[in-house]
Amino acid sequence: MPRALITGITGQDGLYLAELLLSKGYDVYGFMRGQNNPKRELVEQTVPGVKILTGDLTDLSSILRALETAQPDEFYNLGAISFVAYSWENAHMTSEVTGLGVLNALEAVRLYSHDEPHKVRFYQASSSEMFGKVHAVPQKEDTLLWPRSPYGVAKVYGHYMTINYRESYGMHASSGILFNHESPRRGPEFVTRKISMAVARISLGLQEHITLGNIDARRDWGFAGDYVDAMWRMMQQDTPDDYVISTNETHEIREFLDLAFRRVGIDDWAPYVKQDPRFMRPAEVDLLIGDSTKARTTLGWNPKVGFPELVQMMVDNDLAEQKLSVA
Repeated sequence: MPRALITGITGQDGLYLAELLLSKGYDVYGFMRGQNNPKRELVEQTVPGVKILTGDLTDLSSILRALETAQPDEFYNLGAISFVAYSWENAHMTSEVTGLGVLNALEAVRLYSHDEPHKVRFYQASSSEMFGKVHAVPQKEDTLLWPRSPYGVAKVYGHYMTINYRESYGMHASSGILFNHESPRRGPEFVTRKISMAVARISLGLQEHITLGNIDARRDWGFAGDYVDAMWRMMQQDTPDDYVISTNETHEIREFLDLAFRRVGIDDWAPYVKQDPRFMRPAEVDLLIGDSTKARTTLGWNPKVGFPELVQMMVDNDLAEQKLSVA
């Protein structure tokens, strides 16, 4: 039975990945911050087969203890402070967790593996936010990185540190440069889930409007459940490498609004949507669109859920949840 250790187990990716690995017969361990983590119950209910270990990505010794307990064949580092807007409010903490946390994870795996550099296969969750002020359209694995947020800068650090450990120590360390991926499990602070929840509540008369920032930004949106399959496929390769994971399509936030509101029978969303400069980024990323040709040819990966289906899935889920909450 293969064994896997997942940091960031409480996030949407961690939950979907745990489900996938459990379905493949893995023994799965989830690395979680703090004894009283408010999301512990969510993990226990959603993926009851996962064994929970507590620790912190800023504490190297706790990662080493988790490795000794889990003895994994695969280590998926999904843990991060992942809300981009928050990274401007607390750049230091974002850098410690999202950046230095990767170094701690890599070093822990290196120390645990001793003189067997391929003993544990390591996956790093890199991000399309690393491209920031894009220098090529679409963005590929070799596109210049120009991050425009503390979060993006921290991700660049973790990405290059993963490459460095691969090249310096011979570790099986790969990075997935994932473009935006969403799901009904997305946190409510993210714009896609903020919209789907608001649309559900507006349709039920529980909310009058939604306030957003830049609705002209364009993103390459996919389904998180599809993207964790790409992570697993990377870990099955004999040779570690870096891969862009994307749908190769880009859509404006306006398009997300169109589809979400139409799903509840509202054709004109303008009366329900307000804009506020407080929700604008200090340095905006205007356009992200990936080229995942390498992942499709080498890994045999293809996204299954399209953009309209993704929006529909999220709105339907939030409608059902909101109806239950008022029942």
